Amino acid sequence: MEGSGGGKHFILVHGLCHGAWCWYKLAPMLRAAGHRVTALDMAASGAHPARMDEVPSFEDYSQPLLDALAAAPPGERLVLVGHSLGGLNLALAMERFPRKVAAAVFLAACMACAGRHMGVTIEEFSRRTRSDFFMDSKSMVLNADQGARPAVALGPKLLAAKLYDRSSVEDLMLATLLVRPGCQFVDDPTMRDEALLTDANYGSVKKVYVVLKDDASNSEEMQRWMVDLSPGTEAEELAGADHMAMCSKPRELCDVLLRIADKYD
Repeated sequence: MEGSGGGKHFILVHGLCHGAWCWYKLAPMLRAAGHRVTALDMAASGAHPARMDEVPSFEDYSQPLLDALAAAPPGERLVLVGHSLGGLNLALAMERFPRKVAAAVFLAACMACAGRHMGVTIEEFSRRTRSDFFMDSKSMVLNADQGARPAVALGPKLLAAKLYDRSSVEDLMLATLLVRPGCQFVDDPTMRDEALLTDANYGSVKKVYVVLKDDASNSEEMQRWMVDLSPGTEAEELAGADHMAMCSKPRELCDVLLRIADKYD
């Protein structure tokens, strides 16, 4: 899903089990403000044709984002927005293409830091959450070519209680119909590489973390822990939104993103 026009170019990256569809309210608002918007499906997500067991690595999962940045013309400065697990896709892209990114926005997202492996964010989240966090979600094992890999299908009770708890019943139904099995790639070599994210590349990109103060799935304390990991990260706050702020508070989120776009060139 892509739009043309002047202004900045926003590239929107969804979280675990979701797809480009989750930005359906926000994307038209950004376009109406004069910006280009590209909402991407990561591999085996949304309308992407692959199955998750056909995606061999986190890099392959991130390839639609890496391709989008590689194709961006010289001089075009992008605003990347990553939601939830999508923050780790952003990190990989920022390391590869730091000079194409005007700012990277982490929306209640996993935000890694230079000098530590990306999986540390997922490990810390797991440490802080109860073992029954995923409620009625279904755990599964994918038999990929690279061996067995854990995956999850988010359950409707989890979606209602912890992701869409302040969103409309229509948005919850949309998610229930469209979510697909997802993988966190916790044992992937890219996720475990301590030297992957460098100060010279990833660390040089302006980072803004949008803290969702009322997020029922990713606590404010966890979000601020990630901000503190990367000194120099700017923090914005959004109250009254659930984890899916692009659904529950799209206008307010749009205003935050427009301020960020105006600030960074």
